[in-house]
Amino acid sequence: MYGSDSDGLEAARAQLVSYSARLLDDGLAVGSAGNMSVRSGDLVTITPSGISYAEMLPEDVCLVATDGTEPREGNRETPSTETPMHLAIYAATTAGAVVHTHSPEVIALSAARAELPAIHYAITGLGGPVRVAPYVRFGSEGLAAAAVEALNGRSAVILRNHGAVTYGRDLAQAYDRALLLEWLAGTYRLALSYGEPSILSAAELDEVTAESRRRRYGERRSRYP
Repeated sequence: MYGSDSDGLEAARAQLVSYSARLLDDGLAVGSAGNMSVRSGDLVTITPSGISYAEMLPEDVCLVATDGTEPREGNRETPSTETPMHLAIYAATTAGAVVHTHSPEVIALSAARAELPAIHYAITGLGGPVRVAPYVRFGSEGLAAAAVEALNGRSAVILRNHGAVTYGRDLAQAYDRALLLEWLAGTYRLALSYGEPSILSAAELDEVTAESRRRRYGERRSRYP
């Protein structure tokens, strides 16, 4: 989480622009679809509405308070239409960053399934099988509430006929989880083409989680003693 001082906010803006370009390169969004944000204390930096990621500049990134108010001096652009959903997730979780994507594998799954099942043990990195929240119009308080409810015990949620949301302690983790979610959805679709897939049980997932914690799997070792 960045600090809420001027330097911290500028760093958050620069990182959001950098990761926005990755959204396009990684196929997680097209044009200006999707949005991302970073929390800095009681402030949230969030991508603007209607600006192509390829054209976005750090000064276009908007600032809102966690209560939804904008700074007195205002923003150069309009904050994302999904600002209510981002703020609701920050209020309900320990998220330091939120990523909302419109990735094709996830959207296709959202139109046909009630959840993404445990097709691979890597899903433990998202908290387990990922729920599909019911369809609610974009930008609404209803969508924010539906996303938060489906996120219970998870760090990812799929939005019916819409996209997905992931969160993490920082933008790098939230983004990596978005990539993982899209990969899992694609893997599940591929498995279905062969027949009825074998799905890991809750007990098997618990075993993976326990072993990962024991091994500190995914944690980087310190370079210094």
